Amino acid sequence: MIFRAVKRVLLLGLVLSFSSMAAESLVSSSSALSQSAATLDKQSLSSATLEKPSPSVLSSSSASAPAKPLPKWQTLPEISAPWMKGERLEYELSWGFITAGYATIEVKARNDGKSEIYTYATANKTVNKFYPVHDTVFTLVRNKGLMTDVFRKSLHEGTFHNKSLIRFDRNAKRALLSDTVFKDPVKHVVKRSADTSVTIEGLEHSIMSAFYLVRTLPLKEGATSRFSAVSGKKRYELKVIVHKRETIKTDLGSFKTVKVEPVLDGDGIFNSSGRIFIWFTDDEKRIPVLMQCEIALGSIKAELTKVK
Repeated sequence: MIFRAVKRVLLLGLVLSFSSMAAESLVSSSSALSQSAATLDKQSLSSATLEKPSPSVLSSSSASAPAKPLPKWQTLPEISAPWMKGERLEYELSWGFITAGYATIEVKARNDGKSEIYTYATANKTVNKFYPVHDTVFTLVRNKGLMTDVFRKSLHEGTFHNKSLIRFDRNAKRALLSDTVFKDPVKHVVKRSADTSVTIEGLEHSIMSAFYLVRTLPLKEGATSRFSAVSGKKRYELKVIVHKRETIKTDLGSFKTVKVEPVLDGDGIFNSSGRIFIWFTDDEKRIPVLMQCEIALGSIKAELTKVK
């Protein structure tokens, strides 16, 4: 079904791969924080030596256990971006001259140091008559580093009904995944269900947190970055290639953009979808104005139609 390929361009294929650029920034930020902490420790030690504390103080200090360093994911900087206060992006999904459906990506700010990200997708009225599509993705992220706590997906595509959940337990270095396919979603009749656990190192993202984090990073032409993310039942190795800066025209007008290509190393997600390209506005907002997937039957596009 061509609509499933169109939808995958926006909901899966595109967003999953941006996380590779995020890794480089996260590691750099963590390293900088570690170096600052080390410098402060040296300064404190120097001051303590000059003051010549009493033997009793030295004895007490020697007896205390050394502080355990925090894991990198807990030392990440807080993200500050224009869309952190709230944003809604609306897209038209098309194949050639055919409009297949619509999608929305929305950020909702909270007051507890976290943010909610929602993605909605549906077919147009004609397609929905014989192949109804109503998909929702919810992501709860920490504002520091945009680390995902919860990733929840609900898919209703024709007779296929699926609900999946990923919970990231970074202290235990695990991502807990639950996936259920329903025969009847209304009566909750289950066709199959599976739970599994994926080992993580701590800086892995979900597909949506990766998508938003890359919008905060510099996109240098010719750069290639690598990263890992959890999706489905696996931990994927990803890379992102920054191609060039160019001006593109859409129904909303002309935009100066940066063209980026996500690639999955090895087999998997992108092989069946073809090459994928994304055009971000070349400014601090980094709005994805156009997303395109090249397949054997032509080109599938997700074009921005409204920004709120």
